[in-house]
Amino acid sequence: MNWKLVYLPEAAKDLKNLAGNQRLMVIKAIGKVLQNPLPVTEGGYGKPLGNKQGSDLTGFLKIKLRDAGIRVVYKLIRTETEMLVVVIGARADDEVYETAQHRSKKNHL
Repeated sequence: MNWKLVYLPEAAKDLKNLAGNQRLMVIKAIGKVLQNPLPVTEGGYGKPLGNKQGSDLTGFLKIKLRDAGIRVVYKLIRTETEMLVVVIGARADDEVYETAQHRSKKNHL
């Protein structure tokens, strides 16, 4: 199945604001995951998120770029075969997950 990559405008801005080498790492990681963005429980690359520390991100998935300390949070829109990138940012104190929750509410995801 071919998935279409879509960014929330804020996520596109997140990507643009990364340093050059970090941006390339994120683009490469997203490209790899885009080949099979399903959750690992369904044979894909996505790591499911849930409800922890007050942030309910059930239905969202993450990509971990461990060496760079960056997380990419995305949601699959299965009816449209879209991989919607919600946020790209540093993991620092779960801020990226709080931002993901805020953006999901703002955009009715």
